[in-house]
Amino acid sequence: MERLCLDCNAVVNGRADKKFCDDQCRTNYNNHLRTEDNSFLNEVNRALKKNREILKLKNPEGKTKVKREVLLRKGFDFNYHTHTYATQKGTTYIFCYEYGYLSLENEEVLLVKREEK
Repeated sequence: MERLCLDCNAVVNGRADKKFCDDQCRTNYNNHLRTEDNSFLNEVNRALKKNREILKLKNPEGKTKVKREVLLRKGFDFNYHTHTYATQKGTTYIFCYEYGYLSLENEEVLLVKREEK
């Protein structure tokens, strides 16, 4: 039975368990697999990083209020965050890494930065 390279479909000679005709095909095949596997992960990480940068830009002092529209205009995506923090009073802060926000009334958002311990 003839074995074919998984990348270029050329005939593979040599060991019985050999899957690729050369190192270039092996590298190309594995890089292609990783690209497909990580595309969703890369998209999510890109959104999280962008959200973090926007929060950092709009909150240089560590605590400030802004209109929700201001964040949206900068490209902030409220669907992506890293974690939440619920206080004892029942309010829930939403974080993108160390920068977070709390939705307030009148379309305002309180921006905060997590304090290092």
